Amino acid sequence: MGTEYCFGRYDDFVSAGCSGTSKEVDLLMNALVEKYDIATTKLVDFALSLVQNREGIDRIEYYLFHGSQVQRNYAALYFKRKGFSDLISAALDAGKIDIDQAFSR
Repeated sequence: MGTEYCFGRYDDFVSAGCSGTSKEVDLLMNALVEKYDIATTKLVDFALSLVQNREGIDRIEYYLFHGSQVQRNYAALYFKRKGFSDLISAALDAGKIDIDQAFSR
């Protein structure tokens, strides 16, 4: 695997996070279930941290309540870092995340 692949993938993920559209958030979240490896999870985690617009935040919230287990984990991590404690509590109450996901650092 050449460096072009690594940097191109990084650039693609960062671009998706900065864009923050629903489609781009879907791309990031789908990467978690398509190729669950350490490099992908780190890239997705970083790229999600770049999402700042309402459309993207709403789409991450969708994954918090409707995604696969790994997607819910990364959505919870996003909202914990942003300080959305009410949303984390709602996901916990709904049984979408567990107590460790809700309150661990």
